Amino acid sequence: PAAVALPQDTAQVVAAVTVAAGLGTPIVVRGAGSGLAGAANAVDGCLVLCTTRMDRILAIDPAERLAVVQPGVINATLRDAAAREGLFYPPDPGSFEMCTVGGNAATNAGGMCCVKYGVTGDYVRGLEAVLADGSVLRTGRRTVKGVAGYDLTHLLVGSEGTLAVITELTLALRPAPAEPRTVVGQFTSLAAAGEAVGAVLRSGVEPSLLEILDATTLQAIESWQPLGIEAGTAAMVLAQSDSARQDADATVIAKAFTDAGAAEVIQADDPAESDLLMQARRLAYPALERMGATLLDDVAVPLPALVPLIEGVERIAAERGMTVGIFGHAGDGNMHPTVVYAHGDPDAERRAFRVFDDIVALALELGGTVTGEHGVGLLKRSWLGGELDPVARRAHLAVKAALDPAGILNPGKSIPES
Repeated sequence: PAAVALPQDTAQVVAAVTVAAGLGTPIVVRGAGSGLAGAANAVDGCLVLCTTRMDRILAIDPAERLAVVQPGVINATLRDAAAREGLFYPPDPGSFEMCTVGGNAATNAGGMCCVKYGVTGDYVRGLEAVLADGSVLRTGRRTVKGVAGYDLTHLLVGSEGTLAVITELTLALRPAPAEPRTVVGQFTSLAAAGEAVGAVLRSGVEPSLLEILDATTLQAIESWQPLGIEAGTAAMVLAQSDSARQDADATVIAKAFTDAGAAEVIQADDPAESDLLMQARRLAYPALERMGATLLDDVAVPLPALVPLIEGVERIAAERGMTVGIFGHAGDGNMHPTVVYAHGDPDAERRAFRVFDDIVALALELGGTVTGEHGVGLLKRSWLGGELDPVARRAHLAVKAALDPAGILNPGKSIPES
């Protein structure tokens, strides 16, 4: 970057944007930098607007179940503050202890609880944002219902800093849930694991978490921190319920796993045991990362295509002679195939990107999308052009031209090439 600014309030953002706009200087907004698609990466000669000092929780209203926050508030900080009021902020990206809510909104981040609670955008009631000319836009409202005008709030959510700079968010909160109960099933075939996922979703239970890990990922975990995963396990499925009848839900989930052919089913009796059973999911990416350099993908497919996606990724890995571990959010079809390759080996890196591209192509063939929660950024920009039809591409470019006619906001990111 040519310069970095660390504003503390909206007025300082306006000042910085106004100067940059007058000079035609590109502007890249950056929060905690925990994103995985490169959307917050600086470009040559730009002004980086770093929002980490805009970290105040301005209000929490228990009656309205709302929070008003600056974009630099850490996700976990907001969750803790809401919990002190008996409330719950559900969006839970894997980096929730370091990522910011502004970045979560900019990428429409997801997480493990999406199967029940949805993504960040489902909780954004309104925004304050600075447009490319330095003017301040307010979108949305505090009311529970409101349909006046275009939905500009959710136009900006997920726009990855290409349309405006988010400076304040009004977020919906929910009542605190019950302590979750966890059920884990180990399966000797992917087909059985896929049937278990479907059985849980058909059972009438609303899981708050439904995750899957493949054999490659499980072997990486077991070789690092042994958890007693049975040899020959092709997949592990983890589920939680945090409803008021979580014990009964856990019994239903356990039966669904057993009926689907689970080789072993473990049901937690208390929160401490639930936390212990969740260790495998938390260790998935770090365990693969220990094996070499990693290229983490983020694709989503319709639920009936979940097993074909996992089987297809395993086939691609075998054909390319590469290691790929697969884990992710089985309940909403959002998977994270992770390509592992040797550090400092340019040829291995090239082959890793070929595998990455093969996986994205497979997801599209199965009726899916190139990104479920990490965003487009730099990494998936070329693939977005393939997912959108010509009319949708034209609409994207028209919106960009309307709000950022000089093209100074996060150039080269997110939207398809003109």
